[in-house]
Amino acid sequence: MSAHHENGEQSQALVPTTHFGYQEVPETEKEQLVRGVFSNVASKYDLMNDLMSLGVHRLWKRFTVDLARPRPGQRVLDLAGGTGDLAAAIYPRVRPNGSIVVSDINPEMLAVGESRLADKGIIAGVEFVEANAEDLPFPDREFDLVTLAFGIRNMTHPERALKEIHRVLKTGGRVLILEFSHPRWPGLQTIYDMYSFKLLPRIGELVAKDRESYQYLVESIRRFPDQETFKMMMEDAGLERVEVFNLSGGIVALHRGFRMD
Repeated sequence: MSAHHENGEQSQALVPTTHFGYQEVPETEKEQLVRGVFSNVASKYDLMNDLMSLGVHRLWKRFTVDLARPRPGQRVLDLAGGTGDLAAAIYPRVRPNGSIVVSDINPEMLAVGESRLADKGIIAGVEFVEANAEDLPFPDREFDLVTLAFGIRNMTHPERALKEIHRVLKTGGRVLILEFSHPRWPGLQTIYDMYSFKLLPRIGELVAKDRESYQYLVESIRRFPDQETFKMMMEDAGLERVEVFNLSGGIVALHRGFRMD
């Protein structure tokens, strides 16, 4: 074997990879691939959440906002907040003098969220920022509350996003992360797998004309760490008093943590 060929193989092996659903892809490509999925589904994203959760995602989000306890005058960051669901629910609780930043890496998702909130008359005190959660453009200790619903499993380095969340939280500030997780009830995993792998991509094909994006979303849920592992990841990022709330038998988990330093 030539030295040139060996070097080529070595440099290939050194390219860091990550998972995109069940595929291994170069880390540098994941962000673009995820962006593509959400550009494809932006206009039908809420419909997609309804299908993936049988409509229950609205209740999960309501529980998240109730547990977050946003208060008047607070500054809130809604990460991966594309369609503005959480921001719309939090808005009346922080007004008149509080503010919300809705941040997403995907401009199409942000555009959907911005027009949706404007339709509801939610304009003053809301800012839309296109940003990568792993490298946020905000000062240290800027926010009282950070929320993140169904976004962290799509990030290339979730641990970096958690460190950034810790950095931008004020002392005593809290983060609530809602994400699909690992079912805890006996027998639920089997039923859920059948629904996810057999039915969902088919529904995606019929309703959104996009089987591949739905297939990725199902696979990305399976690749995401379980409740305890993710709790430890939050603690490793410096967050304290981390609690886990299993919803719908653990199909979804809500993790809450605080910055205490």
